[in-house]
Formats: sequence, C-alpha cells, structure tokens
Amino acid sequence: MRRLRPFVVLIALCGASGCNDDGSITVRSLTFIGVKAIAVSRLPAVLATRENTRVPLVGWQLPWSRKQHFDRSRFDADLKRIEAFYADRGFPDARVTAFDVKLNDKQDAVDITLTINEGEPVLVAAIELREFDVIPPGHLETLRNQLPLKVGEPRDRQKVVASHEMAVNELRDHGYPYAKAATSADDGAGGKQARIVFTAAPSTLAHFGPVEITGNRTVSEGIIRRQLTFKPGELYRRSVVQDSQRRLYVLELFQFVNVEALNPEREEPEVRMRVTVVEGKHQRVNFGVGYGTEEKARADAEYHHVNFFGGARTAGAHGRYSSLDRGIRFDFVQPYLFTPHFAGGADGQQWYTYTPAYRSVVTGGKLTLTHRTSQRSSWAISTSSERTNSTIEDVALNDPELYIQLIALGLDPRTGSQSGTLSTVGFDFQHSTGDNILNARRGYQIAFHGEVAGRWLPGTFDYRALTADARHYLPVSNRLVWANRVQVGSIAPANDDPTQVPFSKKYFLGGAGSIRGWGRYEISPLAGGYPVGGNSLFAFTSEARATLRGNLGGVLFLDSGNVWEHAWTAKLNDLRYAVGTGLRYQTPVGPIRFDVGYQLNPEPDLLMNGAPETRHWRLHFSIGQAF
Repeated sequence: MRRLRPFVVLIALCGASGCNDDGSITVRSLTFIGVKAIAVSRLPAVLATRENTRVPLVGWQLPWSRKQHFDRSRFDADLKRIEAFYADRGFPDARVTAFDVKLNDKQDAVDITLTINEGEPVLVAAIELREFDVIPPGHLETLRNQLPLKVGEPRDRQKVVASHEMAVNELRDHGYPYAKAATSADDGAGGKQARIVFTAAPSTLAHFGPVEITGNRTVSEGIIRRQLTFKPGELYRRSVVQDSQRRLYVLELFQFVNVEALNPEREEPEVRMRVTVVEGKHQRVNFGVGYGTEEKARADAEYHHVNFFGGARTAGAHGRYSSLDRGIRFDFVQPYLFTPHFAGGADGQQWYTYTPAYRSVVTGGKLTLTHRTSQRSSWAISTSSERTNSTIEDVALNDPELYIQLIALGLDPRTGSQSGTLSTVGFDFQHSTGDNILNARRGYQIAFHGEVAGRWLPGTFDYRALTADARHYLPVSNRLVWANRVQVGSIAPANDDPTQVPFSKKYFLGGAGSIRGWGRYEISPLAGGYPVGGNSLFAFTSEARATLRGNLGGVLFLDSGNVWEHAWTAKLNDLRYAVGTGLRYQTPVGPIRFDVGYQLNPEPDLLMNGAPETRHWRLHFSIGQAF
C-alpha cells in the first residue's frame, strides 16, 4: 500500500506556512529504490518532477540554474509515467508501491523517495523473419545477428521498433524501395514468453532511373552527378542514396542537400531520383584573437575557398601568431581523383614551435591520397619533404648539462642548432562511430598513423614511428556522458641512434588537449631540468561530461600519462596525474570550454625560464572538447 501520510502532511504544511515566498517547495533530491532491471539514471528523464541542478561532489546549487518546484498534479502523473515507462521496457507488472516525501527543517524543500516493484518481465522467446528470402542468405544472417532485439531479453518496445526499421531498410538496400513489414507478437500461454514475428512485403523490385538536379546556381550539374554513387539502371540501394547525400555535404559547397525518390507512391520499377541542393558561400574569411595561460596573446586568420577554380576543389591559408607557435599553412584538395571515393591533397607550411629548451622551424610540404571506404572509415597514404631547423634557446647556452645532452640528441655544437632534410612516407587509418564530430555523446573512434623516414628516402634523418588514438563515448543518462581516451606512440631511430630523430618530431604532453595540470611541452624527459621531448608516449584521460542547464555543461576529469626517452617504452608506474573540473557552453562551432587542472604528482626537477616550476595548476580556455 502506498504511503500517503507524508504527502498529506506536506500539502498541509505548505498551505499553512507558504513554504517559499511564491508558495512553492523546491525538490532537493529524487531517489529510487528497487530499480534493478534498467539503469536508474534513465528514470529522471521520464518524470516532470525534477531535482535541482547541483555542482557535483560539492552539492551547491548553481545560482543561475532554474529551480525545480514540487507540484502535486505533476507528481501524481509521474507515478503513472514510471509504470508506462516500465511497460515499454518489457515490465507490464511494474508498480510504484510506495513513495516518501520528506520536508526539510526550513519547510522549503523536499527529498522524494520512490519504491518500485518491477515485477516479472515479458521475455523474448523467439524472433522470426518471414518472407525475407529475397535478401541474400549471408546478408539475412547478418541482419538476424544485428537486430537490437535479442532472445532472452525483456521485450523492449523501442528495440522492437528499431528492429522493424532495420529489417525494412535491409529490404530497401537490396532493390525493394517500397518494401514494408508487419510486426506481430504472441506472449504465449503464460503471457511472459513473447514470440516476435516480422513479416516482409517486398513489393516491386526496382532500379535507379533518371536523376533530376535542382537548386544549383554556380555549381555545375557535372560536379553534383560525379559525387553520386549510383547510376541509372543499377539496382536500387538505400545505402548508396545516403552515401551520395553525405558525399555532397562533405564538399562544403551546400547548406542543404536532399536525395530522394520521386513519386514513391506509384511503386514504379524505375525509381526516378531528385537531388535538391542549396548553395552556401564559397569564400570564407575568419579572424580570431584570444588569450590563454599557455599561449598568452594569440591571433588567427583563415581564408577558405570551397570551389577554387571550379570543380569543387578547395584551397585555403591559415596563419597564427602566439608565444608557443606561429607561422602559415596552405592547403589544397581535389575531391574527385580517379573515382568518387578518392581525393588528393597538398599542403605546405612554414611553422615555428617554441619549447622550453629549443625552437624549431619546419618548412616544406606534403602530398596525400585519401580513400573514404565508408561514411565511418577512411585511409590515406602520404609523402612529405621538409627542411627542419631547431635552435637551442638562450637559457640552454648557460646550462652545460642541458647543452651536452642536446648535443647527444643531435645538436651541432658549432652552430647551436640541428638542421636537416626530412623525407617521409606515411599511412593513416581512421574509423569512427561517433554521433557528433564536435561533441560526441556515444560511439567510438580509432586512429592509427605510421611513418617511415630514411632508408630508400633521401634526407638527413632515419626512423620508424607509430601512433594510435582510441576514444569511447558512453551516454550514462540524458544529461551525463562518460568519455575516455587512450594514446600511445613510439619513434624508433635507425640503429638506436638518437640523432636520427629531428627535434621537431619529439613527443611532449601537457596542455589544454592533454594532461591539463601542466602547460604545453612541460611533460617529457628532462635535460638539465628542461623538457626536451622523447620517443615514447602513453596517455589516458577519463572525463564525465554533464549538462547543467540549457547550453551550459560541466566536466570532471582525470588525466594521466608520460613521455620516455627511448622507443617502445611505457612505464605505467611512472605516470603524471592531474585532476580538475571545467565548464562548457555549447555553440554552433562546438563547445567553448574552461578547465582548471591540478597536478597530483608534480615533477620536482622541472625548470621553466631557468627557475624551478612551483605552480602546480593550470587554467585552460579553448573551443571544442578536449577530445
């Protein structure tokens, strides 16, 4: 029996005392008891009654956050919402058996506790796909294995709908654009063993017909047609329609793209298609100025042309000036090279980088051939030729120990610099299932980069390098995402000779996108107390990202990692750690972020500007998530 007395007392007290100036009570906490079959974090999103937003760990309510008040009618409706939510998840007998509403001493806030009896679920006993034999056997078996609905699990209505859509889309990807399917269920004699049956109605086998293009003004039809991955006469496939639409968006020529079938209600064997586009601006100029604790004052300027000399070619230039790096970079991309899936690129740069021990300037260029195998995956091969010159900073000239160690790494004692030509061949692979490139909430991403310098290539340096980056995003609730990242890397010089790796290629950690308790270039092997870079890297970051209110969010993070002198070295008992918190504000170009990082185990021997580094925290301002 439900415990009604606390609720009655609450209403009486509120009527007598007024509770708050506006006659309402705020919700301090919302607790659920008996929740086992589903994640308890999913329930608050179902309810109209919400607890007030508070700073994690501290418990303070943010002054600008909207107060959540207790409302009796909404609370009564919430009890029914919980039961309906459970029914949709496959628990038709779930009930709220008790609730406890406790008023605080000030009589202006309540703590609510709900006790739920989930009952016995309706389990999926069998899943049948009938009349789907028009799909090739191998694809049909893959479909069975990938259905969200699984035998032995509760009959979740969302998973039933998702499985239905997946089955229909599989038909539409094998020449049946007008396919439909019916869903039926038999819960068995006891009502707890469900047999789910999807029955296909494939309808007419169809092929692509003529393609009509509308909306283009300055972009020729030929450019649009060559991005389409289907041709008239080919078997209709839904996936290639989606791929064609994505490829047109990637050109950055259009604000809007839609690829659709004309008059699908006629169910004709020849599917006439229409491509509708809305062109955007082809030339874009951006300027930006800012200030950061790492770079101090900085200025950026960028010019980008997305239809350079026609043909959807892109070209651009990016310039930057800051205390840590400065220079100019140019890039050019030919989007259609041999086939729609290949693109060629070229870039050149003159870029200056300033580390605590030396400064490097790299001048040169790179050619790249990229193949996009699918919407989520791509690989690329590249070759580069650069002139690299690294000069010791003045502070190192007065430190004999640092000077000697830099000579061992390749510094020419006659000039105080390291100079040479670097020629490389590289290979890159990337696969991503993330749902948002600027602010992912779910999915994962893996990336690999391999690079070879020397041997049959002309140049001064000779090494092999391999780096890997893995990221995972897990939505814990509608408001909370758990994000993790692992990075590893190694540079192996020929004959284990450290002079075969240019200073400009050395690994460092620290900064806004790395271990946030330190500044950029501050984590690496030390020479005379100064970071000089290393040949092995390992880093791990874990971050909880929460939506606080509207576009405002907060994070808690743990960063760890280190850089070691020799190749293929990773000492997990020798990591630097930092913890911190931050704020995020969502914008169309990504979240603006502010982070505060604190070092848990500072490097006691680190020198900056000739003096021991005693500051064990850093502030970071940037745009975009840390990863």
